[in-house]
Amino acid sequence: MNLLTAFQSLTWIDGVLVAAYLCVWLGLSWLIEHPTKKRPSVTVLMSEYRRQWMEVMTTREPRIFDAQVMMSLRQGTSFFASTCLLALGGLLALIGNVDPLRGLAAGIGQGDAPAVVLQLKLTLVLLLLGNAFLKFVWANRVFGYCSVMMGAVPNDPADPRTAGLAAKAAELNIRAAMNFNRGLRAMYFALGAVAWLVGPLGLGLALVMVSWLVWSREFASIPRAIVLSDTDT
Repeated sequence: MNLLTAFQSLTWIDGVLVAAYLCVWLGLSWLIEHPTKKRPSVTVLMSEYRRQWMEVMTTREPRIFDAQVMMSLRQGTSFFASTCLLALGGLLALIGNVDPLRGLAAGIGQGDAPAVVLQLKLTLVLLLLGNAFLKFVWANRVFGYCSVMMGAVPNDPADPRTAGLAAKAAELNIRAAMNFNRGLRAMYFALGAVAWLVGPLGLGLALVMVSWLVWSREFASIPRAIVLSDTDT
């Protein structure tokens, strides 16, 4: 069976759900990064704290604490990038030989699904994991740019270059964090896309569950309430 025949073996419901899955993934990312002023996301709220961090850094001496925080952030992105790379390797191996999935497919009522159909469904997971890996790698690199910029900030707060360089470091930090969060969201949706192996119903349920998980953590979580509290005033 070739790829064209595999597409034809899927129903129109599969096509609609895959399109909706990708649209919700991209749409949620846009909403999280461009929320309304009345209900900001955790990502946007933390961006302001990142700017405040760089402002405080200009008066902190020595800046060992700031260096340690940056090291921790880069280690986090490196960990997730490595995890994605391992998952991609395993997924590519599984796509090359879907026989291990035969027993699982039979157990969930998909035993008659051709190998190429299973490979096609796994490709959606592969694309999402690939996107996550690229986002983590880029976030790690931009955090590196931020580290260099922080090192260029003069020790004297009165130096005319200090405020400008600190502001640049803050924006680089924000961009790096934004890409890191995009990578995390892609991983969430990649995990949910595995449910397509069950069939369109599984993908639809995964879409609802993953969407709620991502939305609630940005707009209705306890950490968000803590960030919005007035204890820092």
